[in-house]
Amino acid sequence: MLKRRYIILFVLLALFSLYLLISYAVLMIGGRGSNSPPAARQQSGFPDRGPILDRNGRFLAISIRFADVSVWRPSIPKAGNPQRLPCIDEISNELAVILEMTPSEIRGRIDSSETNFLYLKRQIDDSTARRLSALIEEKKIKGVMVQPIVGRIYPEKNLASQVIGFVGDRNRGLEGIEFAFNNVLDGESQVVLTIDTYVQHILEDISERTMKETGAEAVMFVAMDPRSGEILGSASLPDFDPNNFRASDDFSRANRPAHYAFEPGSTFKVFSLAALMDSGAISGNTSFICNGIYTPTRGAQINCLGNHGRVTAREIIIHSCNAGAAYASDHVNSNAFYRLLSDFGFGTRTGAGVPGESAGIFAPSANWSERSKPTIAFGQEISVSAYQILKASTAIANDGILVSPRIVSRIISGDGKTVTEWDNGAPVQLLKPQTARAMRSYMVDTASAGAMGWRAGVQDISIGVKTGTSQMIDDRTKRYSETDFIASCVALLPAESPSLVLYLAIVKPQGAIFGARIAAPAIREAAEALIDYIGIPRGRNPQVTHPPAVNIPASRLPVVETHVPDFTGLSKRVLLPLLLREDINVEIRGDGWVRRQHPSSGTPVTEGMTIILELD
Repeated sequence: MLKRRYIILFVLLALFSLYLLISYAVLMIGGRGSNSPPAARQQSGFPDRGPILDRNGRFLAISIRFADVSVWRPSIPKAGNPQRLPCIDEISNELAVILEMTPSEIRGRIDSSETNFLYLKRQIDDSTARRLSALIEEKKIKGVMVQPIVGRIYPEKNLASQVIGFVGDRNRGLEGIEFAFNNVLDGESQVVLTIDTYVQHILEDISERTMKETGAEAVMFVAMDPRSGEILGSASLPDFDPNNFRASDDFSRANRPAHYAFEPGSTFKVFSLAALMDSGAISGNTSFICNGIYTPTRGAQINCLGNHGRVTAREIIIHSCNAGAAYASDHVNSNAFYRLLSDFGFGTRTGAGVPGESAGIFAPSANWSERSKPTIAFGQEISVSAYQILKASTAIANDGILVSPRIVSRIISGDGKTVTEWDNGAPVQLLKPQTARAMRSYMVDTASAGAMGWRAGVQDISIGVKTGTSQMIDDRTKRYSETDFIASCVALLPAESPSLVLYLAIVKPQGAIFGARIAAPAIREAAEALIDYIGIPRGRNPQVTHPPAVNIPASRLPVVETHVPDFTGLSKRVLLPLLLREDINVEIRGDGWVRRQHPSSGTPVTEGMTIILELD
């Protein structure tokens, strides 16, 4: 009886194994090797993915239907087969034109494959996939499959690439917003950023020129509305194209404004002096003597770049006096100074909404040496991110109110009905209004003729600036480098009631290294480009009252319902959502703007119809 049970069990296992074998063969030959048109085959398992948009609704990332072309070699008929089906040479000739490959290239790729299954070409566009499927059916081609997939494209290419990130082979976010909001986007929700594409273009263009002119290793340039904390632009060069992220390296993919922590240098004096004044440790009239050297009662001496004589907080900012800042820090103990600067957000992440944000390096006061407090006062022995500088600047810009930055504006559900605003926390009254106003007036003087930041000055508008130059740590010696520096500049405008904060940092410039020399001019150029766009009034120009929000006219995709609309003049980027339609087929040919379309506008729309748009 027991032996009989074993026999039955063995037979059942054998039948099950045979079933698995047959199922696998059907999958490879009849499923993966199917020659039926795309609609009849199983769709890719990749989920649809919601778009990422800028604040004005421009697509920064969008899903689009592609197809992979694969080959199952055992299904390719031999030459002279009884059914007279196309063999490998005929197949290579037939596919060459559509796939834009040579017959020998196709034949070579198939012949040289070490596996029976191979990809012949990946991510062909939807119209090419339809043409190829029709050819396969017409010519009865065996062994070649067209598998529809949902892919991801980035219409603006390198623009804000480190912020947006990218997806991997299975449409999963790997970096940036794509990674941080992967589950949200997989749910087909839309993530709307605070980034303005126009502002981002300006910052990246200026950053690129600055990097070339200075021979710098990298450049960071950020812009923010201090009233709301909305980051309008966040440039990091070098950058990369997320459409081809495999061609990039870690250095070009780094989102430096959020990830990179560095010693800020003299721009930090704005915050250290504001903290000391607001605490009552010093006033605007408290004076110090700078003879070119800070001489503490204990600890090492600190050199100043000049002999500034008697200085108050105003002169410390205008002349960027290290000795004056160090003497000012003597008026408060280390614990209090640490607490005051921590309240600005130094030493903690800003929570702007990007993954991997740095908290910087700000050691607790218990770990400080005798030299730490005066050194921190002028921007050494503390490392910060560009986003932390933005956050701290809001307290100066907003009459003492600290606002956290944010790069995500809102999340819109897949059905468009639910909108979730990104919460960047409640504003905090950090400084007294008079402290912030005093500091802004010092920064305005810094941008005046003859002062350190005069190259950042803008005609017809008040701008407050502070420049900085910091030595970098040599990774080999762990000491300050004699050759590597970071030049920077922070700006608030208009100074009376700022609606824009700009911050630029140039990493390892060659030749000229001072922020006042190489960072300030780039700040001026960005300010000139953005003032009119944002709607900041100039002093001697006729003024027009602007609404709180700026609406930028943009081309809109016409609705395709009962009749074909006129697509003439629309750009390729605007047309991209049409490729997601399942009720009609849309072929976009060429680049640029629509010059011709077939059928013409006014033609009744029918299910499954093909609309061809020719671009020049």
